[in-house]
Amino acid sequence: MLESIKNKLSDTLKSPMLNQPANANVNMPERIISLVIGALITYQGVKQIIKHPAIALQEAVIGGYLLYRGATGVCPIYSSLGKDSTDTPAISIYERIIVDKPREEVFSFWRKLENLPRFMKHLASVEEQSETLSHWKANLPGEILKLSWNAEITREEENSYIGWQSVEGSMIDNAGKVEFKDALNGMGTELLIEISYFPPAGSLGQGIAKLLNNLFEDMIRKDITNFKHYVEGEEYQTFINSSSFVEKMQNTFKKATD
Repeated sequence: MLESIKNKLSDTLKSPMLNQPANANVNMPERIISLVIGALITYQGVKQIIKHPAIALQEAVIGGYLLYRGATGVCPIYSSLGKDSTDTPAISIYERIIVDKPREEVFSFWRKLENLPRFMKHLASVEEQSETLSHWKANLPGEILKLSWNAEITREEENSYIGWQSVEGSMIDNAGKVEFKDALNGMGTELLIEISYFPPAGSLGQGIAKLLNNLFEDMIRKDITNFKHYVEGEEYQTFINSSSFVEKMQNTFKKATD
């Protein structure tokens, strides 16, 4: 039954019915979370309807309320408080790390966007569709739901800078940039990383939403930190010895010397 609920949720999220009406006071990411959590709470209530009917009824009311706000984009509580969450601020993360690898090599690895899920656990996959366009899939905390969006490279400077952002109409607004510099000691590469997301959890109350937002932000920070451990570890060394990466590096150095 739980799998059936997940499938129905997936179909609903892809449906044109999930548009943002004029009177909406709940943003799209928060609506998605409302649908997911509402469905799960309702499912828990149905399972307990015989043994614990009072609890089941309580969960059905809560689940139904969340499903309503997710399906309609309207929160009666927000309306009574005059609150509008359709302009939720983004999660913005800034990190500076130094890795013990040459700048050209680090840039080439990062520029191949399909490599990102190798160390970014909040990403399920990145599929490059052209030189500038790519399709991203991300896992929400707990792998409750997978979301996807298209992004494009907005600025690129060979071995120095990569900037990207989600294309218009994407389910998630995402943007990022990475600057690559030679480390001051002449050994390794300094990376200045900035990644922004409009949080999938929005501001769904002060309990569940805060938990999900914090988890999602922590995941991204750990992913960035994990890059240093990954790129200086054995798994990375095995990967760069593969023919595809060696060929990519050879092409990069050839361009630099032409």
